Amino acid sequence: MIDGEERYDGTWVVLPTYDEAENLPGISSAILAALPGARLLVVDDASPDGTGRLADELAADEPRMRVLHRAGKEGLGKAYLAGFEVVIEAGAGCVVQMDADWSHAPEALPSLVDAIQAGADLVIGSRYVRGGGVEGWGLHRRLISRGGSIFARTMLALEPHDLTGGFKAWKRETLAAIDWDGVHSGGYVFQIEMTHLASRAGARVVEVPIVFKDREVGQSKMSGGIITEALGVVLKLGWQNLRGR
Repeated sequence: MIDGEERYDGTWVVLPTYDEAENLPGISSAILAALPGARLLVVDDASPDGTGRLADELAADEPRMRVLHRAGKEGLGKAYLAGFEVVIEAGAGCVVQMDADWSHAPEALPSLVDAIQAGADLVIGSRYVRGGGVEGWGLHRRLISRGGSIFARTMLALEPHDLTGGFKAWKRETLAAIDWDGVHSGGYVFQIEMTHLASRAGARVVEVPIVFKDREVGQSKMSGGIITEALGVVLKLGWQNLRGR
């Protein structure tokens, strides 16, 4: 638990950041406006642009906001797991994960939390169900994302249509029951791996439609290495499934 943090058993939003100084003031304010009773944890990986320092300044004026500083950039998955550990220890009943670059609309947050309260164990903000979509992507990026979800869905025999997205809400018990030490993917394939682990454990997974908007400020962190890692992890998980049958 973060020093001085009192236990709070409501909703926590975990927001990893790396060079998001231009986005953080607006997105943090919008998140807390969308979920007035929630708490926000910013997980900063020692951003060179001063995002962590800015987060501390914002938190000093906002009692619902906390900051977790990490020593360096180890990948999105590691940042999320570090944040999950903190908010679970702090008593979170529902844990939301989302990006800091406005690609995940804060106004969609209540629909994810409502689905948890209605009985879901994991809620995915989905681009690939009726009512969902993507804005600002070219054909190449669309093919990578949609193709990655279809590939993972087929290889891992999963039901959700959007497996590569990172806008999710977790029931505390579902998230805490996952063996985090067994999660090895550091990049975006972390999203696939976590959904796979929850599904195999019998979690009730629900998708709610969202419209994903490409970032307007800052640089995308997608790379060829991330795609290669994703292919390797999905194949490994698929092989483990076959061996376990």
